[in-house]
Amino acid sequence: MKQLYAPWRSTYASTHDGDTSAQGCVFCKQFEEEHDEQHFILRRFTHCAIILNRYPYNAGHLMVIPYAHAADLHLLSPEARIELIQVSSAIIPVMRTQLNCEGINVGLNLGKPAGGSIPGHLHLHVLPRWTGDTNFLATLADTKPISFDLYEIFRKLRPTIDALVV
Repeated sequence: MKQLYAPWRSTYASTHDGDTSAQGCVFCKQFEEEHDEQHFILRRFTHCAIILNRYPYNAGHLMVIPYAHAADLHLLSPEARIELIQVSSAIIPVMRTQLNCEGINVGLNLGKPAGGSIPGHLHLHVLPRWTGDTNFLATLADTKPISFDLYEIFRKLRPTIDALVV
């Protein structure tokens, strides 16, 4: 893979050392703080939160993350599993209307070999897709540029997500 300079990832790369404990978990730390806009936490529910992915594949790439520090679905309480799916289901129509996406990927990366960058804390990805959202750079250079403002996407989605009934 060729490399594209991405200075915004340096903070993540220098602070995430692979620690999968709750004490070293970036998600657990963010949930403890009250800086939701800084951490792109769109909304908190009883058992999980919706967070805008700081290192997205596409504009509007969200994650639904349980508060419980667990690596797999079976380790969550039944209530947390239910809420995880209910919240994920509720944000899909929001993404379609607010982002005008043509498709959506929803999925879990369970374990590092499956693509989990933070394998110790389960998180469900909800990823908007558009026809042609991958271009020649991904094909020829295995590189994908992202050109949008995360804060702008956050401000666009937050009012509708705040109004969700789950």
